[in-house]
Amino acid sequence: MNKQELIDAVASEVGIAKSAAAETIDAFLGTVTNAVVKGDPVQLTGFGSFSTGARAARTGRNPKTGEALQIAASKTVKFAAGKAFKDAVNQ
Repeated sequence: MNKQELIDAVASEVGIAKSAAAETIDAFLGTVTNAVVKGDPVQLTGFGSFSTGARAARTGRNPKTGEALQIAASKTVKFAAGKAFKDAVNQ
């Protein structure tokens, strides 16, 4: 399912216009993104939680030449699925 299909599904499920569903989904995604960028975790009970993680600097290899290169440390986004979400997927 892509974003447009999600908008269509939400609009038909709730019975609102597609433009209103698109604004709502965009606002949700923007709010979650801004919170995680600030370092705040976002917890949606039953669905899951979004948070940041740290990836340490490490040495990698160029697959073509085999030459060692340094990969810089970076931040990453983590998503942990909630129990209700996991249970729904595993039924």
